[in-house]
Amino acid sequence: MKLDLLAIAAHPDDVELTCGGTLIKMVENGYKVGILDLTEGEMGTRGTVEIRRREAAAASRILGVTLRENLGLPDARLEVNEEYKLAVARKIRALRPRTVILPYWEGRHPDHYNAGKLAYEGCFLAGLARLPLEGEAFRPFKVLYSTVYNVSVRPTFVVDITRQFERRRRAILAYASQFKPGRRAPRSKIPLPLDRLEQEVHLIAGYYGQMIGVEYAEPFLVREVMQVEDVVKLPVRSM
Repeated sequence: MKLDLLAIAAHPDDVELTCGGTLIKMVENGYKVGILDLTEGEMGTRGTVEIRRREAAAASRILGVTLRENLGLPDARLEVNEEYKLAVARKIRALRPRTVILPYWEGRHPDHYNAGKLAYEGCFLAGLARLPLEGEAFRPFKVLYSTVYNVSVRPTFVVDITRQFERRRRAILAYASQFKPGRRAPRSKIPLPLDRLEQEVHLIAGYYGQMIGVEYAEPFLVREVMQVEDVVKLPVRSM
């Protein structure tokens, strides 16, 4: 299978929270879009692996993606090592995405920033023709980093997701074990960021939307310089 866009993240629900609106928009634009979750979130305080699998499947239907797979790497123990990099490289060779979205390389959760580094190095290895790995050598053309968890980072560009916002919200709330725990949620002395994460992500989408004069947007960063062909038709007012 050849994908146009592949989003890679550490846990089920990470993609929905960071770039779900963008994935929906790209699906609407006719692109083949996929998701690769690196772990099943088995160390999470809420839910079980089986529940989160069902929730991820429901969220994927809402997003409309062509494919969603899980590498089954250990949650809370993601490392940038040879075994895990090769596991990612195999998927890159099999799915052959033109563009990948990765987590930003810094953050609070080690799994998040390790996922970004691990996925990048896996993408690089996938392009080495002499690497003794099944599949034809392939390397994505474009790497985007989602910076939604890092509001101190100025994005290279943002994507207007105003029309996709409500559908993105439904995809996030498909993870009922995480965001609608109810009275049966386990009590913990440790405050859970999940209790306010959905609301915070929506507020952040509004913040980035204001930057470009729309209601909601998602931010992305690229390491390289962006090319522009038509400076007369650039969007977003300067004054």
